[in-house]
Formats: sequence, C-alpha cells, structure tokens
Amino acid sequence: MLLEVAGLTIELPTPHGDLRVVSEVTFALAGGESLGVVGESGSGKTMTALALIGLLPEGARTSGVVSFEGRNLLALGEHDKRALRGDRIAMIFQEPMTALNPLHRIGAQVGEPLRLHRGLSRSAAWSRAVELLGHVRLSNPDRLAQAYPFMLSGGERQRATIAMALACGPKLIIADEPTTALDVTVQAKILDLLASLAAESQMATLLVSHDLAVVARHCQRVLVMYGGEVMEEGPVAAVLGDARHPYTRALLGARPRLGAALGARLAAIAGSAPGGLNRPPGCPFAPRCPHAADICRDASLPVVSISRDHRVRCVRLQAGDLAW
Repeated sequence: MLLEVAGLTIELPTPHGDLRVVSEVTFALAGGESLGVVGESGSGKTMTALALIGLLPEGARTSGVVSFEGRNLLALGEHDKRALRGDRIAMIFQEPMTALNPLHRIGAQVGEPLRLHRGLSRSAAWSRAVELLGHVRLSNPDRLAQAYPFMLSGGERQRATIAMALACGPKLIIADEPTTALDVTVQAKILDLLASLAAESQMATLLVSHDLAVVARHCQRVLVMYGGEVMEEGPVAAVLGDARHPYTRALLGARPRLGAALGARLAAIAGSAPGGLNRPPGCPFAPRCPHAADICRDASLPVVSISRDHRVRCVRLQAGDLAW
C-alpha cells in the first residue's frame, strides 16, 4: 500500500483553546488508485491533505500515523519533508494565481523542482519545463514558458501548476479543489487531463472536492468527511449509489437535479457545521440529522461494514434501527 493513514488527528492552537479540525481519520490509498474526499467547508478535507504533504499551519499538533512508502510522515523532520515535497508527493492547489509566484516566469517555476530534486542545471530544467508544458497540452509552450502568471488565463495557469507538480514524477498527487475558479468546460478538461496523466504514470491521486459529480466521474473510491471525521467510505458506486449515512444522503439530496421544475428550490441541510472547540461527544452530525436519537449524542461512533469495502460510522445503523 502506497499511503496508509491511521488515526490522524490535528489540533490547532487558538486564544480560546485547542481547536480539533481532524479527528481519528483512517484510510489507505494504493499506487495508481484515485480517492475523492468530499464534505462541506470546514469538514477537515484540506487539513487532512495538508498533513500528508507537511504543510499544516504553524503550531499545529498531530497524532496518529501517516505512512507513505513505509515512512511515517508525521515523524519526519522538516529537511526530510522538503525532500519529499515536489518529488515523491506533489500538490495542486486550489487557486493557481496564489500558488504561482508573480515575479518569476512560468518556465522557471515549472523547472524549479527539477533543479531542487534532480540537480538539473538552469538551462536543462528550462528545456524540460517547456516539454512539461507541452505534455499538459498547452499550445505554444515555448512562449508560455517565457510568460509571467498574470499573462495566462485561469485554465493555462492551472495546467502550469499541474506541469510543476508532475515535474519529478511523483507517486502521489494531491489536488485540493483544483478547478474551483474555472468555468465548467475548462474544469472538465483540466480534470480529464489530470486523470489521463495519472493513469500514464500510475500515480495515486487524492482529489479534494465539494462536487459529488466530479468525484463520481474521476475517482474510484470516496471518503465523506464531516466535522473532521470520516462518516462514510468505500467505492464510488457503492457510496454514491447506495449511501447509508444520513449525512451522505443529505449531500446527495442537495444536488441540483436535471428536469427539476423551473424555480424549484434546492434541498438544503438545516443548521451549520460544528465548531471544533468544546464539541459534545457522539456524532458531529447529530444536531443537523433528522434521524438522530439520544444515543447519537452520547455514544462513540462505531464502524459498520456494509460490505468488504463499504464502511459507515453510525450508531443507529449499527443498532439496526435505521433502514433505508
């Protein structure tokens, strides 16, 4: 197994006490496999992704194990983390305009990982950067390599960040909402490109997204997070086609539907996501769940196996008194 995460917990210091943003997250990812991580804002998706690449905010405290190629990433020093970042593990950030340095040409930025991790000369790294820009299907890569980020369109900038992430041939690529600022047509092209490049080199992909349709199309497995915890996990077809956790079902119910009446209101999940300070025990979704009972607010969350690969954390499902 390429990546194994066991009991990952992340706490951030605040003036009012420690804020737990991720709690006991466990999952695994094999080489060449694609995993989608979905949930509302504040569910812990991005913090989980940042923990994998060692870019958590200053002062963050972690526990658990994040094993990548047999090494616990949480136990590594900063020097060893830097050796992995951009080489064996790479990340595509949500907004390419802030991920790219506005003062440097695109070619220099795409070639930088090759200079740091492969020891290439400036000219050799530039030549390879031009090749990479062509590989991500940018027209006229020689011209774009000479450009600054502000001279590119949003789609071109995102392709440039993908080229930079792929420069050293990583085994794991983390894409954190990589198409948020793009229109739907460009979004589809970028995600299709990322999927085909990952398939070419057997890269594992962790895709963080709000969009269930994107995950359904581009991922083999899905992790549904809420309140920093994993609510449901399994193959995409099983989780999205036969959702068992009330939160997963609520997310699916809130999707726009083809053929809906003109002016029809979208379904919404009542309430708001929980904060991390002084959170009560039990299921974090209980205050918003229409099926919650007293046991949901008191008991720890059990893992219920629906099938060999499909798991849900719901005490009422375990008790057998929640059927769909």
